[in-house]
Amino acid sequence: MRKYFKIRYEFDREQVLKKIADQVAAQKPDYVCVADGVILNIANRNDSYLDVINSGMFCICDSSYVPLYVRLLYGERYEQYCGSQIFHDIVTSGNYKMAFLGASREVLNGLRKELSSMNREVKSMLFHELPFMDVNDFDYPAIAKMLEEDGADIIWIALGAPKQEIFMNKLRPHLKKGVMIAVGAAFKFYCGLDVKRAPQWMVKNHLEFVHRLCCEPKKQSRRCYWIVKTLPRLLYEEWRRKHTSSSYTSNIVDDQRQVKCK
Repeated sequence: MRKYFKIRYEFDREQVLKKIADQVAAQKPDYVCVADGVILNIANRNDSYLDVINSGMFCICDSSYVPLYVRLLYGERYEQYCGSQIFHDIVTSGNYKMAFLGASREVLNGLRKELSSMNREVKSMLFHELPFMDVNDFDYPAIAKMLEEDGADIIWIALGAPKQEIFMNKLRPHLKKGVMIAVGAAFKFYCGLDVKRAPQWMVKNHLEFVHRLCCEPKKQSRRCYWIVKTLPRLLYEEWRRKHTSSSYTSNIVDDQRQVKCK
């Protein structure tokens, strides 16, 4: 696990699932962020939000472009592991008791029905609609008490970024156990209400943003604007960090060699 663009990414899918399993087994509360281009952009413009992102277990990479940037700058090859995929992997594994928080009652009802065909145990699990309010106004002790009584191992959160990440950070101190994972639009993708992820050919060719832009032009156009506007600075700053880190590492190696020579 390393930092790229200031974010602590875990790219290895097996390690992601293993670390989550270990945390559940330890019965300690924590959270995982699913970092797409929007989260990457906001985190690099807002230090307090960056702290929230990096205060969890790690982030998985929900952007197909970040692996391209890392390959360009570092020559290292990684793959995207998106929120809808980790959602599918964990739900279908049948290994955990889960709770689903966020979205509308209509979405949650559809989600329960669709997921029950993938995992029969889902039908009896907790699906809780959260009220629409500022992230600071939730009754976190009451939500934690509800989750404690339910006994969920995995707690799925769908409130949209940046709200859902801040929500997890604020809820964690009140929990006794449970790994929270913020999955954004995954609830809608799996609820059977005709909200679909982009076709695979678009995903493979890094064009998923076009699909989202067509589906939600007002919301996504604003996000795309900020991503495009800040991308040159983002790449430049990462390039500088890379060379500063390389120089620092080289100096340490040179000093160690000189000590050995003496």
